[in-house]
Amino acid sequence: MTAKAEHYDVIVKPVITEKATMASESNGVVFEVAIDANKPQIKEAVEALFGVKVKAVNTTITKGKTKRFRGIRGKRKDVKKAYVTLEEGNTIDVSTGL
Repeated sequence: MTAKAEHYDVIVKPVITEKATMASESNGVVFEVAIDANKPQIKEAVEALFGVKVKAVNTTITKGKTKRFRGIRGKRKDVKKAYVTLEEGNTIDVSTGL
């Protein structure tokens, strides 16, 4: 498969947190994805961009917090994360970059 521009629009960035690092030990990777992306699009994008086989995709939407900055109320954006489980023998090292 070849990487298309749409694939780069689906996957925003990898999530590097303690929980995401623990997921990588069990063949999982966590990405921040476009809020309107669905599971088949995410699976296709990961397989095309990284050349791996995807077993499953789970998604979660985190609602943005309401924050104050200099007395003005604002809201952070909503974030969609994709927990991607890879087939055995496939790995993605997100800590070194693409």
